[in-house]
Amino acid sequence: MRRLLFATALSMLTAGSALAQTVILVRHAEKVDASADPVLSETGQRRAVDLAVVLSDADLTHVFTSPLQRTVLTARLAAEAHAIDPEVISFEGGTEAHVRRVADRIRALPENAVVLVVGHSNTVPLIAGALGETGASEMADCEYDRLTVISVEDDGDSPAVIGRYGAPANC
Repeated sequence: MRRLLFATALSMLTAGSALAQTVILVRHAEKVDASADPVLSETGQRRAVDLAVVLSDADLTHVFTSPLQRTVLTARLAAEAHAIDPEVISFEGGTEAHVRRVADRIRALPENAVVLVVGHSNTVPLIAGALGETGASEMADCEYDRLTVISVEDDGDSPAVIGRYGAPANC
């Protein structure tokens, strides 16, 4: 059911404008511990599989992650399924600089680009806002199942559909 919902939302957004990139924003999957750069837990590994399944029918053209391994590991299966080498966007200069680099990199892509961005609870809402999504809400630290699809419009008003994927997060 969730896969059908996502496919419907993705097709509605991509059909809306020939002058827009489609961006799929998710937070990294569940991590094994609270250390600085942990790997994914078993639950997180299952969520990474769920993400790849949900995105199997998407025509992904690009995948962006942060340099932390939990984002890279979350994106890996979806990227491999689409024969994409994920691009790591640096945190150099802090969170605001990272968010700006991600948004600038997306806006520089062709109009028909379909981009997966795997970020963090503090960066996903900021990236959505930087792309023009006006309803971007904060993300709870326990929220791992949010999937946001944004149609990045040239006029700065970027509509979004927010859904869920995989097992419900324990919030």
